[in-house]
Amino acid sequence: MKTENLSMLCDFYEFTMSAGYYKNGFYKKNAYFDVFYRTVPDGGGFAIAAGLEQLIDYIENIHFSQDDIEYLRSKKLFDQNFLQYLSSFKFTGDIYAVPEGTPVFPGEPIVTVKAPVIEAQIIETFTLLTINHQSLIATKANRIARSAQGRAVLEFGSRRAQGVDAAVIGARAAYIGGCAGTACALTDELYNVPAGGTMAHSWVQMFDSEYEAFKTYCEQYPNNTVLLVDTYNTLKSGVPNAIKAFKEVLLPRGIQSFGIRLDSGDISYLSKRARTMLDKAGLTQCHIVASNALDEYLIRDLMMQGAKIDTFGVGERLITAQSSPVFGGVYKLAAVEGENGVIIPKIKVSENTAKITNPHFKKVYRLYDNESVKAFADQICVYDEDIDDSKPLTIFDQQATWKRKTITNFTAKELLQPIFKNGNKVYNSPSIEEIKKYCNQQINLQWDEVKRFENPHTYYVDLSQKLWDIKHSLLEQCKDN
Repeated sequence: MKTENLSMLCDFYEFTMSAGYYKNGFYKKNAYFDVFYRTVPDGGGFAIAAGLEQLIDYIENIHFSQDDIEYLRSKKLFDQNFLQYLSSFKFTGDIYAVPEGTPVFPGEPIVTVKAPVIEAQIIETFTLLTINHQSLIATKANRIARSAQGRAVLEFGSRRAQGVDAAVIGARAAYIGGCAGTACALTDELYNVPAGGTMAHSWVQMFDSEYEAFKTYCEQYPNNTVLLVDTYNTLKSGVPNAIKAFKEVLLPRGIQSFGIRLDSGDISYLSKRARTMLDKAGLTQCHIVASNALDEYLIRDLMMQGAKIDTFGVGERLITAQSSPVFGGVYKLAAVEGENGVIIPKIKVSENTAKITNPHFKKVYRLYDNESVKAFADQICVYDEDIDDSKPLTIFDQQATWKRKTITNFTAKELLQPIFKNGNKVYNSPSIEEIKKYCNQQINLQWDEVKRFENPHTYYVDLSQKLWDIKHSLLEQCKDN
């Protein structure tokens, strides 16, 4: 079996276009591409950007081996000069991106690539793959974590994920989005996402009695005990046997931290009954974990019903983003460089107005109200524009240009950060804990109305007047073609 090289994780047309660019002499021409998305998953108010660290690793290691070159030669489509070019291929361009954990909105660049066009074209597929997948899972995880109202949410989805990478990297994204940990040991080993777990039903079934299974587990793992109580009958045997094991094994050792897990049945009802039984037995410190096909809506309902749950384990509906499983990020050409480095804006036009792109090499500012310290709008600008937040600023909605508003008393912060310059990494990658903390801080800067699950307030994403004029001019030119 040949060694897997992720540099070959390309849609094949990346190679056919690149070979054409090479033959036409375009390979020295810089192009500017934006990654952005059009629709928030689940009809939410925002998404969470993630996947940048894997993109960085990919860019730093991109190359084509001799086996890759021979494979491409076997297709009988590519001449020797192009194949020779690929044999010494490396990325030499610039990449800008919003930090992982940043709330992002439709239409604004999440990643911008400036590079010789072949380099920019070949990295398209992997760039979209990592940003789309991890942003999707981080967004779903954040919705689920917020529904739990401060209670811990654990990612339990490895066995239902759509492939190995989806399980491992998905758990990383879920942690960024707000989960407290994962069941996936490999994600912990590779990315330092805390992994944990105790038992499955098979442990209980292996013993002659449920009590013996619980007692043995308490003896072997006294400092990590969560007993699964629904193998036979939750209230008649499961909870009583757990109470007996806790009292006989753990309490005499002075251990006060332990729990039970509910994985089937009416979780709300069972959690209330179990809480009453535990408290009556004097085990008020015993926490209750719930799992079984949960998502943000079920958790929200459980909270509204007063369920006595301290921790939620969420699996398939998180790791697959089951209710909205496609993020839909796209990679679109925004500009090319002409002679003397002049940037020439490019636009894609469609009868579907949502698919008309924003042209040019751009930057994005987030605007914060100085009184509330909340974010209230983003403005997309041309690369050479700066927002002076000491002066009044007029903004307008790109979907309804007649809605204009002059704002004062605000702070503007640039979102896109330089990641690579001339092929060299210039970004100090934060730890996973720093990313998670940053994400939580940024979510707290969003208004509650934007964070609603249903009918969230539409966050204001504006084009600067200069960018709008350029876009309008290009649209007018397209009418004449």
